[in-house]
Amino acid sequence: MSTQPKQFNIHEDWTVVILGFLIIGISLFIFLPEVPVFSWSNTSDLPAKVLDTNNIQIIFIQFLYLVSIGTIGAFLIGKSVKYFLLTFPIVYFLTLIALILAGNSAIKSINLEAVIFSLLIGLAIGNFFKLPEWFRAALSTEVFVKIGLVLLGTSVIFSDILKAGSLGLIQALIVVLSVWYFAFWLCRKLKVDDELTMMISSAVSICGVSAAIAASGAIKGDSKKLSYVISIVLVTAIPMMIFMPMIAKYFNFPEEVTGAWLGGSIDTSGAVAASGTLVGETALKISTIVKFSQNVLLGLAAFAISVYWTYSHNNSPEAVASKPTLKVIWERFPKFVIGFIAASLIFSFLITSETRDGIKDSLKNLQTIWFALAFTSIGLETNFKDLLANNSRKPLYAFLIAQLFNVIVTLLIAFWLFGS
Repeated sequence: MSTQPKQFNIHEDWTVVILGFLIIGISLFIFLPEVPVFSWSNTSDLPAKVLDTNNIQIIFIQFLYLVSIGTIGAFLIGKSVKYFLLTFPIVYFLTLIALILAGNSAIKSINLEAVIFSLLIGLAIGNFFKLPEWFRAALSTEVFVKIGLVLLGTSVIFSDILKAGSLGLIQALIVVLSVWYFAFWLCRKLKVDDELTMMISSAVSICGVSAAIAASGAIKGDSKKLSYVISIVLVTAIPMMIFMPMIAKYFNFPEEVTGAWLGGSIDTSGAVAASGTLVGETALKISTIVKFSQNVLLGLAAFAISVYWTYSHNNSPEAVASKPTLKVIWERFPKFVIGFIAASLIFSFLITSETRDGIKDSLKNLQTIWFALAFTSIGLETNFKDLLANNSRKPLYAFLIAQLFNVIVTLLIAFWLFGS
């Protein structure tokens, strides 16, 4: 019996847009899911806070909410609803473990995010235990990731970016373009394969994990390669978050320059916020705005990548004879980007600030857990040993060299724009 009976079928990206706006609509007009507590400091906190009866109820309601959304998605895409319902509780339980681990105060102090624990837990189980083929086939990694990206759009508010004036946007544009092209050139020189090249270039230049995910979606990339890039991004962010503020303080960089440097160089929003906090209020504000400015470019970058990929990797007979048409570009275009941009525009211009403030924590929580579910799924379906063997260490070298270039170029631009 087939594990994927297709009774109904909508394109995955359009399904994600539908689900993303279903979640947004429910949050705005019907039901605002409470945010579970995962923060704890010691073993006595666990039963008192995280495993408290009320919190368990909130977690259970969240599970029912997520499994309902996921079931609708499985049905619309044409996946087996039965196997999804068998798989999702396991993925959710593993993700809960990751969220609880990341909620520890000691872990938070070094800014290890839930997604890295999700990935590690998934990798451990996926590589040490033989999972049934139907289980792997039922994993909805792409759907989870793209729902998270659509919800990410609700946090990209144009008025917040413009508060820092045009300097943050100018820096973001210069850094993204220069670093992306350098990383792309470097990957080509090192003969890194095309999919990893696009993911690495986007991750190191734009906004880390989200950019790698968007690039992978735009080119319909291998999730195992995406897992590899995400791992590098998350691990690299930790020493950058710790040592860059120390370097800035040692050399007495102005806070404005330091903030712009951190926001433009460090690849995860959480690490940017943590490093900015280590420097001061001004640095935190500037770093956050610069990172937001880079996030705004995510949709445009995904569009540009999809167009490039269509032109350079379309092997159809028509493409051999002539360049792809607008129809082909549209077919290959990642439709979830439309959801991301639409969510950003709606929350920037149509939703009042009071309404945004009332639902942002809940939507942020949902965004986080969809990403965490995705990374758990990526880990479960990834044979990390094979990935490392197949790709050698060249992608790692490419990322690290490009990141060093990013750090230097961003510092120079930060001094140029914010140093006076």
